[in-house]
Amino acid sequence: MSVDDDAKWLEWVTKQFENIAGEDKEISLEEFKTALKVKESFFAERFFTLFDSDGSGSISLDELLKALNLLTHGSETDKLRFLFQVYDVDGSGSIDPDELRIVLKSCLRESAISLPEEKLDDLTMALFESADKDSSGAITFEELKEELENFPEVMENLTISAANWLKPPTTEKYMRQTPRYLTRAYWHNNSRKLLFMCCYILINIFLFTFAAMKHTSFGGWVMLAKGCGQCLNFNCTFIGVLMLRRCLTWLRATWMVRVLPLDQHVLLHQLVGFAIFGLSIIHAIAHVVNFVKLTHVGTYQLWEYLFTTRPGIGWIYGTASITGVILQLLIILMLICSSTFVRRSGHFEVFYWTHLSYIWVWALLVLHGPNFWKWFVVSGFLFLMEKIVGITVSRIGGTQVVEVNLLPSKVTHLVIKRSPFFHYKPGDYVYVNIPAIAKYEWHPFTISSAPEQQDTIWLHVRSLGQWTNQLYEYFRQPELLGNEPKRLTKNLRNMKHQKCAQHLCNLAASNDSVATNKEDMVELTSYKPRQHRQNEPLDINVKLDGADGPQLREVSTKLSDNHRYCNIKCYIDGPYGTPTRTIFTSEHAVLIGAGIGITPFASILQSIMYRYRMRKQNCPNCSYSWCENVKDNEMSLRKVDFIWINRDQKSFEWFVSLLTKLEMDQADEEPQGRFLEMHMYMTSALSKNDMKALGLQMALDLLAKKENRDSITGLRTRTQPGRPDWSKVFQKIAEERKGKVHVFFCGSPVLAKTIKAQCEHFGFKFYKENFQ
Repeated sequence: MSVDDDAKWLEWVTKQFENIAGEDKEISLEEFKTALKVKESFFAERFFTLFDSDGSGSISLDELLKALNLLTHGSETDKLRFLFQVYDVDGSGSIDPDELRIVLKSCLRESAISLPEEKLDDLTMALFESADKDSSGAITFEELKEELENFPEVMENLTISAANWLKPPTTEKYMRQTPRYLTRAYWHNNSRKLLFMCCYILINIFLFTFAAMKHTSFGGWVMLAKGCGQCLNFNCTFIGVLMLRRCLTWLRATWMVRVLPLDQHVLLHQLVGFAIFGLSIIHAIAHVVNFVKLTHVGTYQLWEYLFTTRPGIGWIYGTASITGVILQLLIILMLICSSTFVRRSGHFEVFYWTHLSYIWVWALLVLHGPNFWKWFVVSGFLFLMEKIVGITVSRIGGTQVVEVNLLPSKVTHLVIKRSPFFHYKPGDYVYVNIPAIAKYEWHPFTISSAPEQQDTIWLHVRSLGQWTNQLYEYFRQPELLGNEPKRLTKNLRNMKHQKCAQHLCNLAASNDSVATNKEDMVELTSYKPRQHRQNEPLDINVKLDGADGPQLREVSTKLSDNHRYCNIKCYIDGPYGTPTRTIFTSEHAVLIGAGIGITPFASILQSIMYRYRMRKQNCPNCSYSWCENVKDNEMSLRKVDFIWINRDQKSFEWFVSLLTKLEMDQADEEPQGRFLEMHMYMTSALSKNDMKALGLQMALDLLAKKENRDSITGLRTRTQPGRPDWSKVFQKIAEERKGKVHVFFCGSPVLAKTIKAQCEHFGFKFYKENFQ
């Protein structure tokens, strides 16, 4: 820092100190913990003790400046000395295993990582044995320094929260840059959308001008109203065309996908919706102004023009004004209830039911405008046929939820019986209706199983709204499942009443079960079929009434408290295509999922690895193995990078078994590197360069190398703490030179903007999953 920077820094620190210290001009431990935002009191107390050099029990401004100067401007050795003092709890000048364990346990709490005590012991010993070079039973400062040198990324930016907490605001110099929307990369990545938008705007300008010129004799307000009305005829028809999902899915398989922005059809639908709102407002205002002018020369009052049929305005006598008022109210209602705030705040049902008002809007438009039906006849017919086909296929092909697994963070894993006529592509989504939850509601979810999985399809549903929460709670109640026929019901019902009780008793005895006889009931509990014993316990509880002979009363099949078989009626509408259908034509695919956004990639990864295995079959004669760069007609992929970002540790449990299987498929390293690389990030964990987590991350690295398995997820892939540095991630991908890079993202819109900007910078093609 220069002299001026030092002066600004001193002024900034002093101001922050005064805001925290209050009137006594001293910072207490509680004030220090609050300002530092430290979750675990161990680190707050250790930092406070080291900052409080005179041992007075409070930190003065001079003591704070001295400590922060060391952490901000001090040498690498000074910072390491401070770290050593934090770990040396008893101040003996060395760190023993018990002290290290206390530190690592506090690191786990600070990073929101939960591990069993045995794993904590393993982490402690892994780090201690690596750092204790002379095997003396204690770690000295020199040994700790030598160990840290093996982690260069840590040494680059060793800091703690306090140094960042009181660092001066950065004064970035203004650099003149080309606006993002004028860059070549932006136009290349959005060429289809921009060309489409230009055509859309030109069509509206042409329609407005043509209609307005036909009514020049009626004055400017009528011209404005008629011009907007003609545009509304087009837009109210076109907005439905953009949601013809079956037609759009079919177009994805044609050359039109290279011309039309099919991947942005939801975004375009939203933009057209805003256009309808704006045009309808202008259209209504222009007519109202014209009505006001007519009241001066006519015999009708303004309210009569607006709310009665007396003036006789409209294609169908007198209906234009009344239908116009109703239409305006419906459009406003639909716009408000379609906002992100409503859809993403747990009120999806409000959006769903109000959006069905489009039926009334189209019906009223036919009554309102004499020419609307001409615009609507073709698209309306296609829309009607899509609905009829969808209802017919879904109802005829009614299926069942045959298995359910309740996962952490309120995620419901549904296993649905798959019809032999149901064909889909990796990453496709379906609309699901479960009458037991809501009889008339359909909700979209991505299929998380691969098409190669013949018997069932998987859905992973995150509980974010009323319907999804009801789904989760429904399957949490075992008594509800008891009323549904279970997997063994068919065989049990075929038993003769006279032989039923005896058969169950024999079955119980042969399977180490417990059978009890009562006057009016026979119960068979804890039946564990032999074919399941290798995996996990399977409990089947069967109750039979015996008043009029043994009658089947209830069958409850349970794998565990959160995993059970069932037979719940459901209907599926789909499948519908997504941007990920183009993934197999890519050369280097980067799949980025945030949270439950992994669901489309779960299906894609399974399908990719299935095709990859087929492509690497060994020759039966010479055992020759074809390399991964051999192309086939179905897949052009040369490299796949999968990045999964989660907030907490439990979220990784959603698909850990699948990811483990994918790792096993690549047990052997390829000559040209791995075909599939996985990268896991846990955002709640503190990064490696934070002093409060440095020891833990070192221990996790050491133990992962020793056990060849990550302690957090159990995968071979090491879970990285914090958020990805996207510039470094994409820079590494670009340097691999595996071909043209296509990035596929599913997650929050905020993160999508960041990743899209990086893709434009590196010239990567960006696709975002969006079907809601």
